Amino acid sequence: MGVRDLAWRDFPGWVALYYSRYEEVRTNPDLGLYLRPLRPSVAEESALFGAVMKGIAEGDIVAVVAEEEGALAGVCTVQRKGHHLEDCHVGILAVAVRAGSRGRGLGDALLTGALERCRGVFEIVELTVVALNEGAIRLYRKHGFEISGRHPRGFKRGDRYLDDLLMWRAIEPAAAP
Repeated sequence: MGVRDLAWRDFPGWVALYYSRYEEVRTNPDLGLYLRPLRPSVAEESALFGAVMKGIAEGDIVAVVAEEEGALAGVCTVQRKGHHLEDCHVGILAVAVRAGSRGRGLGDALLTGALERCRGVFEIVELTVVALNEGAIRLYRKHGFEISGRHPRGFKRGDRYLDDLLMWRAIEPAAAP
């Protein structure tokens, strides 16, 4: 398993990873995975992937992938919260790991790689996690994230509401040469 920067060649794996989440939620609706109401088309995924690559080129997104046996197994992105003077120092983290690859350290490696690359780009990284996702919360805490708030009923699947937890951590500045 290796972690590296997201590249254009990762598009097929990116799409496969996102599409697999729809099947996961269909078989286990209690998963706290965020999905669009309808599975996006490949054209829509292409536009999103292009926007992410543009954000990387412009310095607004940090993105890493984890590979297992040559296949994309996970992605972690940190996207600039806004472009105002008051919020451009904050990044919003999102992570996805393929179902068959969870529990083997990929999330840990993705977070390590992404947070290292955030030095000099962001001062704060924030995330939202469904409150029942105890494994993810433990992983985020391991990486220095603290709970800063709760959005009651912030996650809804069907008729079921769950709370979202807000978490954050500071990014230490890059060491001087």
